[in-house]
Amino acid sequence: MVDEPRSGCPINAAVEVLGNRWSLIVVRDVMFGDRRYFRELLRESEEGIASNILAARLRELVAAGLLTRADAGAGRRAAYSLADAAIELVPVLAELGWWGVRHLPTSEALRVRAELLYLGGRPLWDDFMAELRERHLGIARPDPTRPSVAAQLEAAYLDATARAGAVGSA
Repeated sequence: MVDEPRSGCPINAAVEVLGNRWSLIVVRDVMFGDRRYFRELLRESEEGIASNILAARLRELVAAGLLTRADAGAGRRAAYSLADAAIELVPVLAELGWWGVRHLPTSEALRVRAELLYLGGRPLWDDFMAELRERHLGIARPDPTRPSVAAQLEAAYLDATARAGAVGSA
């Protein structure tokens, strides 16, 4: 269970849940990387999160209602899914990523998805949230014929990575 916030301020309440060093990184990795298992989150973290920190953050995010944990049974891996409260963070992460692009040093390969997401604006965010609801909550997308935002983000990342590799080998 989440402790009562220090005040009735909505920004304070959000910061108390999301404001530590790792919470948004874990949410990002589940959301954009589709990393659903502890070992995936640990092994594929760009930032190198420690296993004890990851375990604590996962427990906190589940307790806060941002992630759900599906127990697979003895000897099986538990899968984490985004709750709707986390899916609704897409616009926040788009804005936060755009702020990082404008004000901090970033790599092109890791910046390109933030740019695409931000520049796509609310229509793209809504499409992405619908995809995430389908993947994590089992709610069918309103228009499954629309292009996949996750695929667009991945293609942009792979293209930027290939360009960076071509420049590095030239």
